[in-house]
Amino acid sequence: MNFILLDALANAGGAVGAGLAAIGAGIGIGQIGKGAVEAIARQPEASNDIRANMILAAALVEGAALFAIIIGFLAMVL
Repeated sequence: MNFILLDALANAGGAVGAGLAAIGAGIGIGQIGKGAVEAIARQPEASNDIRANMILAAALVEGAALFAIIIGFLAMVL
């Protein structure tokens, strides 16, 4: 009986973890975009450098979130 409860808790924990990872990534990428827009508004001549750094940072956040979501799904499956 305890095995069934443990399996259910693992499924719930994996689902919550995957959801929090997705929410965190969305918030993080939003903050990156906000900072980039503010920086471009202050220094329009540096917009190409700022845009390139923004895309790189957003890709790194998205990659970390993808790993977290996969780990959450694995917690549900395994």
